[in-house]
Amino acid sequence: MYKRNFTTILFLGFHNVDTFNLTLFIVLLIIYIVTVCGNLLIIVLVFCSKTLHSPMYLFLTQLSVTDIMLTTDISPNMLNIVLHEQTTISFSGCITQFYFSALSLVSECFLLTVMSYDRYLAICTPLHYGSIMNNAVCFKFIFASWLWGCSLVLMLTLSICQLQFCGPNEVDHFFCDLNALVQLSCSDASIVQMESILLSIHVIVLPFLVIVISYTYIVSTILKISSFSGRLKCFSTCSSHLTMVSIFYGTLIAMYMLPNEGQSHILTKILVMLYTVFTPFSNPFIYSLRNKDIKKALRNIVFRKRVTI
Repeated sequence: MYKRNFTTILFLGFHNVDTFNLTLFIVLLIIYIVTVCGNLLIIVLVFCSKTLHSPMYLFLTQLSVTDIMLTTDISPNMLNIVLHEQTTISFSGCITQFYFSALSLVSECFLLTVMSYDRYLAICTPLHYGSIMNNAVCFKFIFASWLWGCSLVLMLTLSICQLQFCGPNEVDHFFCDLNALVQLSCSDASIVQMESILLSIHVIVLPFLVIVISYTYIVSTILKISSFSGRLKCFSTCSSHLTMVSIFYGTLIAMYMLPNEGQSHILTKILVMLYTVFTPFSNPFIYSLRNKDIKKALRNIVFRKRVTI
C-alpha cells in the first residue's frame, strides 16, 4: 500500500473569493440539491412508469446514478471548502474520493457510448431495433459498463497506492483528482502517468470515436428522409444525448487530452467544475424538458396522486 509521512491533505480551494464565499456556497448548495433531486426524479419516473421501461430510459437511469455518485462524492467537500476557505481530508478519504469520482466519469463515458449505439439502431435500423436492443441486451451493456469501469479505475487506484507520499500535503484544488495525487508523490510516477494516458485513450478517445461514427450514420440516415417533419422527429430522439455528449466530452477533452502546461489553476478548476458540477446539474433538464415521454410520465404520476388524495 501507499507510503506517506502525513495523515491529512489540505485543500486550498478557491482563491480571492472571500467576499463572495456565502453567495458561492448558496449557489453550489442549490445546484447540488437540484442535481440530486432531479436525477432521483428521473430514476423514480422510469421505475414507476411502464411506458419508460425501454433500453433508452434504462440507460438514462444509469446515467443519473453516475451523476448522483459524482456530485455527492465532490460537492459536499467543495461546499466545506467554500464555507471555511480551506479544509482537510484524510489520505484514505482522498484515495476513496478519487476512486468514486473516476468510476463515475469512466462509467458515464461507457454509458454515453452505449446510448449512441442505441440511437444508431433506433434510427438507422428501426425494423430490427426490437430484436437487437431488447431489455436483456440492455442490462448486459449496463453491467459491462459498470464492471469495466470498476476494473479500470481499480487498477489505476492500486498503482497510485504503490507510490510514496512525503509531502507537502497541500493541494491547490477542491477535490482529489489524479494530478493532485501525482503532485503529492515524491517517487517516480511515470508508470501511473502512463496508465492514465492509456486509460484516457481507452475511456475518452475510443468511445468518442464510436460516438462520432454512430452520429455520422445517424445524420446520413436523417438527411435521406424526404419529409421535414420526419427528419425533425428523428433528430429529436437523439438531440438530448448529443447535447450531453458535447458538454461532457468537450470538457473532458479540454481537461485531460489537451496540453495543460499553459493552463492556469483557475482555468483548470473551471473545467473541472463544468464536468463535476454543471454536467450532472444540466442532465435532468436536458432530458426531461425536451422529452415528451418523461414529461407525460411525470404528469401521470402527479395526476394519479391528486386523484388518490
